[in-house]
Amino acid sequence: MTKFLRVLLCHIMAGVGLIALPAQAQAPWRHGIIEAKSDAGILMMVTRGFAERQGLKLEIMQFKSDAIGLKALLAGELDSYDGGLTGTVVAASHGVDVKLLGCHWPGLPHGIFVRNTVGTVEDIKGKTFAISTPFSHPDVIARTLLARHNIDPAEVKFANLGGDLDRYRALIAGVADATVISNEYAPVAEKNGIRLLIPAREVLPDYMRLCMFSSGRALAKKHDDAVRFLAAEMSALRYALSHRDEAIKLTQEVTGAKPDDPRPAYIFDDTVRTAGVDPDISIPMDKVKWMQDLLIKNGQLAKPFDLNTMTAPEIRAEAAKRVEKRD
Repeated sequence: MTKFLRVLLCHIMAGVGLIALPAQAQAPWRHGIIEAKSDAGILMMVTRGFAERQGLKLEIMQFKSDAIGLKALLAGELDSYDGGLTGTVVAASHGVDVKLLGCHWPGLPHGIFVRNTVGTVEDIKGKTFAISTPFSHPDVIARTLLARHNIDPAEVKFANLGGDLDRYRALIAGVADATVISNEYAPVAEKNGIRLLIPAREVLPDYMRLCMFSSGRALAKKHDDAVRFLAAEMSALRYALSHRDEAIKLTQEVTGAKPDDPRPAYIFDDTVRTAGVDPDISIPMDKVKWMQDLLIKNGQLAKPFDLNTMTAPEIRAEAAKRVEKRD
């Protein structure tokens, strides 16, 4: 047999699957989340085999704030990330390449926590309010709270003091007098001289906590992986919400929380009770528009723009079909 025929036969056999040619290593889908805390068992359940069942290699990275996640996405270091709509809407209004895939945690499990020296919202005047980066949840919630009580932001000292744990510690140390943090701290706050002044959901009932974002560039390059990723997340969220003990155990493993720490169970039960998580990862455009209107009202966005330009509903639609077929 000539060399030409041998090569031709190899091609034919490979085409019908008789020869296994070396496969290229699968590039992972890199997803970023805000640093893991007592809700980690819900947010990270996808790492328990759900991505692999979709034929996807998944890497999870953590960061202090969603502003860092957006920067990492734009730098090509991430393919997607969890974050709030506020900063992302502002970025998209300036033409930044960011796409909304869907919102998996629309509920707002946060609260305004204060030192015992603060009795009412009015008492925050002249004091230090710990927030995170501009347009973050703490920033927007804090400013909206003050506006509702006719308090000029100039009468409050805002301080960017990092993530939830950093801001909670700042309250304990007396560095800050008020902050916005996850309500997971409610069952442990009193012993530290801290108390929940008001749940954030009472201040902003339509405010959405977490959505998933990617970029047009990433979706064009890795469309199928994006669909598999979202399908994996849908299945994982459904599983997490119906398997309380497993979700709490995963939180303990990820965060190092001790078995007697009440926070993982508290945040899980609160989430289920308030239907805080949407396993369908929907795109509620009415609430997205409401978020945009809030930014305009707060002076953080100059004018509205076409929100459809920052959404990628086709990814979610394809992912939902994959989940239906598997179920």
